Amino acid sequence: MRNIITLLRPHQWLKNLFIFLPLFFSRHLVDWEYIYPCIISFVAYCFAASSVYCFNDIWDVASDRLHPKKCKRPIASGKISRKEGYWITLICIMISLLLAILGTIDNHHYLLKILCFYIIVNIAYCIKLKQIAIVDVFIIAIGFVLRIFAGGLVANIYISQWIVLMTFLLALFLAFAKRRDDVVIYEDTGMKVRRNVNRYNLQFMNQALAIIASVTMVCYIMYTVSDEVIERMHTSYLYVTSIFVLAGIMRYLQLTIVDVKSGSPTKILMKDLFIQICILSWILCFWVIIYF
Repeated sequence: MRNIITLLRPHQWLKNLFIFLPLFFSRHLVDWEYIYPCIISFVAYCFAASSVYCFNDIWDVASDRLHPKKCKRPIASGKISRKEGYWITLICIMISLLLAILGTIDNHHYLLKILCFYIIVNIAYCIKLKQIAIVDVFIIAIGFVLRIFAGGLVANIYISQWIVLMTFLLALFLAFAKRRDDVVIYEDTGMKVRRNVNRYNLQFMNQALAIIASVTMVCYIMYTVSDEVIERMHTSYLYVTSIFVLAGIMRYLQLTIVDVKSGSPTKILMKDLFIQICILSWILCFWVIIYF
């Protein structure tokens, strides 16, 4: 059972909290009629994501066995067979889709379509698309945007262009940071942990991260001072929250470039106190501004 849980990567379910962002920004975070469909979406998305992680480990078993860290994964280490992995993948997909169909939410057809699209695209990503440089990180970023739509559409909440843009840019930033870790391993050891790693280098990665971080920060500031947002939120003080966003981005750049610890954004989120304080401070500040 421990190996199965490890294979499902429950710590990665933190990414699915993006489903609740439309709820937060629309000031419906305490309304059960909006919370319930988002909870169903969250649980369904967790099983869908786990099915993809499982399929990825099956497909990449040969290369994972050469990786200094990934070789310890259940399928790569032989603790779970590939056949068992396929069964676990299928079960996760079935549970995910059944939750979307039987979850007693009004807009379940939206969730079902998003989940199917997410699973199909990510299976294609595991098989081929992740071998194409730049395309690989863009697909990861699109996956986060799909989570936003999964939360907004099922709860019938307006999804602004700002939340889509910022989610995409932030996810793209994290994806490039993660790829940079693979480039470091390749340049230090000559080991290709990904087939497309030779299409990246540290100079390109550092410039890409700097560009995306800058665009993300500018986009967020434009969001906070937008007339449309000020009118909808009934406040002109959202710009105050920019300090926590900037601090969080700078800290992540420090971890990525100086400390070379960008292998897993989820693990960084769970372990780095500075980033945790930035996120909690941003949530608290935003909450006070728009809810009180």
